[in-house]
Amino acid sequence: MVTVPPVIHLALVVAKFNSQITNKMLQRALTYSRKLGATVTYVCKVPGSYDMPLTMKTLLEKDNVDAVVALGAIVRGGTKHDEVIAYALTNKMSDLCVQYGKPVSLGVVGPGATWKQAQDRINEYAERSVTSAVNMVLLQRKLKRSTQKSKRPVVVE
Repeated sequence: MVTVPPVIHLALVVAKFNSQITNKMLQRALTYSRKLGATVTYVCKVPGSYDMPLTMKTLLEKDNVDAVVALGAIVRGGTKHDEVIAYALTNKMSDLCVQYGKPVSLGVVGPGATWKQAQDRINEYAERSVTSAVNMVLLQRKLKRSTQKSKRPVVVE
């Protein structure tokens, strides 16, 4: 008998701001999701990274979304605005993850990144965020199935 792995449904939330970078991140994430056997059920483009949480919340409420992947580029400017955006985004992403019990992975370059650094990290951040989302879904599924039957700790990875 052939065992078919369970399908993992991902939603991708992509910032339009710095689209020369984020569009490439999106293409890489789509390709890499297929490689890992995950199905992308939604691709949502939002104005910028700061704008992601509301769309993430809506996606996390859907039954056909197991995890959300955030893709963006917060490039350093002349002020600390990039730090403010990144802090607000990551705080809310973490809150949403816990609130909905579904993984939300961070594929956002920055803060503090130069344009060149953001370009250099396109593939790495897209792939890592998809990998993280898939691995966290699998981990959560294992945890939900596991039971404590011995005095030794259950190790789930």
